[in-house]
Amino acid sequence: MAYRHLPFEEYFINTSEDYTHTGKVTYPVVYTAVRYCTTKIGRALGLSHEVNYEIHYEPERDVIQMHFQRTLGFMDWFANIFEFASRYYEAIEFEGEPLQLRVHHGWGNMYRAIKYEVRDAWNALHEQHPSAATEILGWSLGSGIAALCCQDLNYNFGLKSYLYTYGSVRPFKCTRENRTRMRRYLDTLCLDCENFADVNDLISYMPPFRGFVMIRRVDVGTEKKRSFFRLLNPLKYHVHYDKPDLYPKENKEEIM
Repeated sequence: MAYRHLPFEEYFINTSEDYTHTGKVTYPVVYTAVRYCTTKIGRALGLSHEVNYEIHYEPERDVIQMHFQRTLGFMDWFANIFEFASRYYEAIEFEGEPLQLRVHHGWGNMYRAIKYEVRDAWNALHEQHPSAATEILGWSLGSGIAALCCQDLNYNFGLKSYLYTYGSVRPFKCTRENRTRMRRYLDTLCLDCENFADVNDLISYMPPFRGFVMIRRVDVGTEKKRSFFRLLNPLKYHVHYDKPDLYPKENKEEIM
């Protein structure tokens, strides 16, 4: 069966749990919650983080689909804002040379907390449906976790997935010396990558520091130019990815 993607706005509505109340959810996503703690102090105080994911098989399109949930609660915001870059993997091999892969510390910890469960769940579905394509979806914080999952499944299984994210953050960290090679490496991970980011969505520029990158940013927006004042309105520009007119024309042509 040839792969066919859904309208991009539909992925957002599903993975955001119909955040904008359109009533158009086509697949009711029920997340699995995993709690974890990364510090002795946190364990002593009873403080923990929570990361949420969902995975299922869609027989109509022969697709394994994975969702990662957005920011929820104080501890998610703590991970977003206060936990920055750290070493995620030891150096990986790329183009015959070591490449040190670094990511945002908070999101790296989140994905590490669920990576074995995610790998097992994906592998079990893949064994049942070996011809199925894999879609990985996320919004906001979930976009960062989705990108790390995309890299992880590629690194461990050779999977080239379809990555669709919204209000996409920048989870990977490169240095001046490896920036070009890092971008080439990230470009090898997917069959297709559409990290949709409104040009006035402040969250899509996070973290706001040099060296942080996403796999492939696709600029969208009802206003084509970035504005300082629009960037101060994430309640508008971070949540409107359910609008079909944001997406390229081929979005409508391909699904027909």
